[in-house]
Amino acid sequence: MNVPLWAWAVTIAAIVGFFVFDFYAHVKTPHAPSLRESGLWSAFYITLAILFGFVVMGIWGTRYGGEYFAGYITEKALSVDNLFVFVIIMATFAIPREYQQKVLLIGIGMALVMRAGFIAVGAAAINSFSWVFYIFGAFLLYTAFKLMKEAGHEEEVTEERDSKVVRFARRFLPTTEEYDGDKLVTKVDGKRLFTPLALALVVIGFTDLLFALDSIPAIYGLTREPYIVFTANAFALLGLRQLYFLIGGLLERLVYLSHGLSIILGFIGVKLVLHALHENDLPFINSGQPVHVPEVTTGVSMVFIVAVLATVTIASLVKTRHEKVRELS
Repeated sequence: MNVPLWAWAVTIAAIVGFFVFDFYAHVKTPHAPSLRESGLWSAFYITLAILFGFVVMGIWGTRYGGEYFAGYITEKALSVDNLFVFVIIMATFAIPREYQQKVLLIGIGMALVMRAGFIAVGAAAINSFSWVFYIFGAFLLYTAFKLMKEAGHEEEVTEERDSKVVRFARRFLPTTEEYDGDKLVTKVDGKRLFTPLALALVVIGFTDLLFALDSIPAIYGLTREPYIVFTANAFALLGLRQLYFLIGGLLERLVYLSHGLSIILGFIGVKLVLHALHENDLPFINSGQPVHVPEVTTGVSMVFIVAVLATVTIASLVKTRHEKVRELS
């Protein structure tokens, strides 16, 4: 896949432009967005992501278009899981709803910057060392096991982790106990202090770092093209703020989402290991020769990912509906 430098420049400029527009159009003036506003903009960004996928398909072919869509769906699912963590963080810091937009947008911007760094490092490592796929695969299998083990206890795990981050941050950041509008820094008795809003951003930034460690190896299991990895991540993050306000209540009903993501990450981990064996050059495995193993195609990956997400979503909604019926009876 040959992506000219000007295409990279235009793509990055457009994505940055959307973030700047989002800030000045919706976030600069604090307000709690309505369901209509959140729904319209969520639909806009999802439509934009789909149209971009068809552009990739039209310019570079169906193979890369398929890789983009598989990567976008995976990253979007992982991003929705991120939203659940953001809900917990907002509740922990008791951030007023009208200020949550600013925290979310800055946090999403930090996530994109972190992921861009990991994408660059991952691309360089893959181009230099084929055995990196063994590491990515093993890491995803470990992550899948850990996610499955924590399923159903996400809130407790998140709160415990966040409390450690907050304690560590307070040692270096003098912080007030009160909010000062949507300011990150305020003055108290002539001293500049960070507000709880800034502390929440520290926690979100650390959370973004952890999620980037999962998401980048996952999408490199679906494509080796840095341009597709970057754009799939960027479009998955665009509109995430609006999605937060749109499906905030629905997140609590997706009780099996972590199970589904665990299965998907495990599947991609196995795929990465198979790919590493196919391109093996480690001397202690098959005398440094490639191992003839089946490789999972992009089409199979996409069908599997969509099927798992559809299954866990339906199962989650059915379970929560039955529980609600029992509570009312």
